[in-house]
Amino acid sequence: MELDALLSSARYWHWAVAGLILLALEVFAPGAIFMWLGIAALVVAIVLGMVPHMGWEWQWTLFSILSIVSIVGWRIFFKKHPLPDETSTPPLNERGREMLGRKLTLSKPIKNGVGRVRVGDTWWRVEGPDCPAGTTVVITGSRGASLVVEPVSDQNRPR
Repeated sequence: MELDALLSSARYWHWAVAGLILLALEVFAPGAIFMWLGIAALVVAIVLGMVPHMGWEWQWTLFSILSIVSIVGWRIFFKKHPLPDETSTPPLNERGREMLGRKLTLSKPIKNGVGRVRVGDTWWRVEGPDCPAGTTVVITGSRGASLVVEPVSDQNRPR
């Protein structure tokens, strides 16, 4: 009987405070569950503000329905529209991938498949076919901290 009295004394501001607390919990436990519960509680607060004599049974029923519908709806939407794996920014800590297709001049010759090239203020180890220093090469890939290069053929150079 005391529980019935406690539940029936709930006012709109109780639901509003509960909704704000649930939204604040989302900051500390992300996953969007508390967010939707908080939004459902805020909607119940608005409805209870318009219909102040709504029984606690209807309040909890409305809260439950709104919570379930919003969480299930969010999951369905998220499955149809997943976050992209690739970003529009270059990959973090993968400078070799950022330089794909860039043409450089060998600073040191490539001997036995290994040489060096200067890119900006950094010396890079390069791997590719043997070439003398001064050869123009194009970066075709990266392997660890080494750049994979190929010499630019004379046929592609403008005359």
